[in-house]
Amino acid sequence: MRKTLRWLLSLVVLIGTVGVGSASAGAATAAQAGKSTDIKDRILAVPGMSLIEEKPVDGYRYFVLNYEQPIDHRHPGKGSFKQRISILHKDTSRPTVFYTGGYNLSTTPSRSEPTQLTDGNQVSMEYRFFTPSRPKPADWSKLTIWQAASDQHRIYKALKRIYSKNWIATGGSKGGMTATYYRRFYPRDMDGTVPYVAPNDVRNDEDSAYDRFFKNVGTKECRDRLNSVQHEIFERRGEMVPRLKKWAKENDYTFTMAGNADKAFELIAQDLVWGYWQYHLVDDCDQVPSPDASTDTLYKWADEIGGWDAGTDQGMLPYTPYYYQAGTQMGSPDYEEPLLDDVRKYPGLNTPRVYVPRDIPMRFNKHDKAMRDIDRWVRHSSSQMLYVYGENDPWGAEPFRPGKHTEDTAVFWAPGQNHGAKIATLDEDDRATATRMVLEFAGLDVDKGKKPKRLTAYDKKLDTPRKEEARTLRP
Repeated sequence: MRKTLRWLLSLVVLIGTVGVGSASAGAATAAQAGKSTDIKDRILAVPGMSLIEEKPVDGYRYFVLNYEQPIDHRHPGKGSFKQRISILHKDTSRPTVFYTGGYNLSTTPSRSEPTQLTDGNQVSMEYRFFTPSRPKPADWSKLTIWQAASDQHRIYKALKRIYSKNWIATGGSKGGMTATYYRRFYPRDMDGTVPYVAPNDVRNDEDSAYDRFFKNVGTKECRDRLNSVQHEIFERRGEMVPRLKKWAKENDYTFTMAGNADKAFELIAQDLVWGYWQYHLVDDCDQVPSPDASTDTLYKWADEIGGWDAGTDQGMLPYTPYYYQAGTQMGSPDYEEPLLDDVRKYPGLNTPRVYVPRDIPMRFNKHDKAMRDIDRWVRHSSSQMLYVYGENDPWGAEPFRPGKHTEDTAVFWAPGQNHGAKIATLDEDDRATATRMVLEFAGLDVDKGKKPKRLTAYDKKLDTPRKEEARTLRP
């Protein structure tokens, strides 16, 4: 992963020329589709591409597809798996936004903000090893940021022949990290990259930035209120844990990975202040219950903020790929609030290893300098990168920061905003600058004398956050 850029680019050429499936079969399919100009036929002519379903969407065509990928891009002949992608097709004359959330693929049509701004097509990718895009059997050593970036590269190369205009990579949180890593390993693919609220854990064992964040975020009144109610929830552990056990038994939930209900309680309860700032605003602080509230009120509030199910096996297992990567390569903020030291029973419990089944071997690779390499590249060599962060989002405590010698890059901070920060929540001048940058990345004409605006009208069905996007305390 840390070979020279020249070596990487050579490998790109090699990978781009190697098909996973049968070359002759792909050629035959392409020949048949060559008689048709229908976009579905053109997409399905791509070797390794197959249709799962097409869904009706006003103004678009929407396809959910499987694309055959190598399990190991360095050795493409050693097996493959089917990776889900979706295409929200507008027109081949429009730019294309390549979106990934870094987790599972939603099969409900939606538009990311860059897609809304540019009136473009959108290709979305399910991150490798999230089900069902997981090889069988799963060789977890092949779950690396380079392998995932190579997945994106092959998809881009396959579809660029159809969508020939400018491409922009984007994603939020882990998806923003994914977009950044992809740009680092394949810097010539995209015409622009727009990561949202993307954490940058350069040194896995150094988390002082989070201490500073929680000492200064919001207002002192709100911080004091949150700290008090969180501490009180720990004080009532003896009442909380029996409720948790009863609820789990009634719903067939188990705590094998956490160890027991008491440990699961601590996993969730110690992240409540983090969870509040991740998804709430200072203005919501008057809705935080008083430490004098009933146990029932505090239990329900903790469930709303952290979700007791996140401490169960059933809540953890879908996110195994994330925690595996956090615990082997990407790093994670293993932050523990010092104000809970007198009530915490299991110091050091909240680490990625807890969230990964024990039969999957994992150890953090301290010799892997990938994160430092990417941080250094963003600071000194990146171009056409636009980062958006929320001022009060804990995941922004360690952000990416393009330096003064980079080209056409920027970092914008949405005042008072959380993990849902976007260009639309920036101050007016920053919003105009960021919008102009995105449109220019997309290769669209921008009138220098006018304030740039999004090129689509708001669509409630496509632009409203999806209900299935559960609020979790992961990036």
